[in-house]
Formats: sequence, structure tokens, C-alpha cells
Amino acid sequence: MERKNQYVLITGATSGIGYELAKQFAKNGYDLVMVARNHDELKIKADEFKAYGVNVIPIAKNLFIQDDAYSLYSELQLNGISPEILVNDAGQGVYGKFQDTDIHREIDIINLNIVSVIILTKLFLKDRLSKGSGRILNLASIASKAPGPWHSVYHGTKAFVLSWSEAIREELKDTGITVTALLPGPTDTDFFNKADMNESKIVEDKDNLASPEEVAIDGYNALMNGDDKVVSGLKNKLSVAMSNLSSDSMAAHNMAEMQKPVTEK
Repeated sequence: MERKNQYVLITGATSGIGYELAKQFAKNGYDLVMVARNHDELKIKADEFKAYGVNVIPIAKNLFIQDDAYSLYSELQLNGISPEILVNDAGQGVYGKFQDTDIHREIDIINLNIVSVIILTKLFLKDRLSKGSGRILNLASIASKAPGPWHSVYHGTKAFVLSWSEAIREELKDTGITVTALLPGPTDTDFFNKADMNESKIVEDKDNLASPEEVAIDGYNALMNGDDKVVSGLKNKLSVAMSNLSSDSMAAHNMAEMQKPVTEK
């Protein structure tokens, strides 16, 4: 393995797709700045990745809070670290009908899935534009391509991430900085548990869930190729194609059928 001597800043780096992405970067010789909320978990995973012979800096931050996103970048700059790659992976959802769900939880999710992502990206760009190089990987989702009854706020945040990623990609096309969106489908991670979504039909058959490692490899390769976006997995490519062909109201109805609780007729 060849050491790249470049840092990757990756949020949500201790579990699921974020963890698998961090592993891909470490295997390929990139140094890591790993961000997550749980200090102990960060330390365990950081020690694991150090075994690849790369530098790993674990930073505990709560990206539900805007100030933590700003202070994360301040700490990097104080230490003279300018990440070459930014991976905005951290994200959560909340399951249920919008009329019934907790507004405070939803505002947290908007802060995590959108606000922290645009803050970190803005700070990354301010740092990297003068250097003329950089790569950004934003975790969208196939949820970005269709309205999502039972999971409406999450789908809305991911639609934002995809639209905004494609817009800034165009703005940055002559700067040496690329923006790539990764669109996984349902993946075998702790996401559904955190979203209180274990009653949903979409997770009824665990065999239908993608492996986070496969999703991470798709995302890593697309980022390195400078692609604009990648839908991970053939089944998800087909479902995106289908939702592109149907009306928005039909796509919403189909998604409602897929996501409703197993107890609902």
C-alpha cells in the first residue's frame, strides 16, 4: 500500500456505510479524520484503522449542533490539517406519519442531514479552492428520488442533498474540486433501528438489504472517478428508473406501500 499523505474528513465514521468508507480510504493509504458522537467508539475504530499504517485523528462532535460543525473545522485548521477529501456520511431518519412524529427529533435530523453538511462543505471549499484540488462525497439515497410517506422528512433531506450536490458540482467544474453523490438503497446498518423503523415492510426481509461494504466500494470508486453520482446496486438502479417514469403521486403511493408498517393492511 502506498501512503497518500492526504487526509479524508469523514462524518458518521464509526458505523454502517461511514465505517466501511473509512476502511476503504485507510486500505488505500489515506490518513483519516474520523468524526462521530461517541468518544469510546471512535477510539476503538481509530485504533483498528491505525493498523493499516495511516494516521487517524478521532474527533467527537455532535453534528445535530451547528456550533460543533464550525468548531470541527477550527480544530483542524489550528492543527494545520487541510483535508483533501470530505465525506458527508452522517445522517438519520425518523419513522412514522408526519402528524405523529416528534418535531424536535425532525429538526435534529434536518440539522444533521442538511445544515451540518452545508457548513462542513462551505468550510472545506473555503480551504480547498486556493489549492485547486479536492473531492467531496455526499451521502444522498435512492430516497432522494421519490417522496417518502412514513419517512417524509428523511426523504426530503436527501432530495435536498442530491439537488444541491448537483448544483455545486456545476459551479465547481473548473476548480479542480469534484462533487459526487452516493445513492444507496436500504442497507444493513443501524439506520433503521435509530429511525424506529423496524416495523416497516421495507426491513421485513433482511436478505433484501445491501451490504454496507458493497455500498462503500461503489461510493469510493465513483468519488475517485469524479462521477457526479452513483446509485449503488442493480435493484436500486431499477427502482430509481421506475420512479423516474411514474408521476410523483404514483411514486409517493408506491413508496407508502413499501414503507408502511407490517401491521397495516
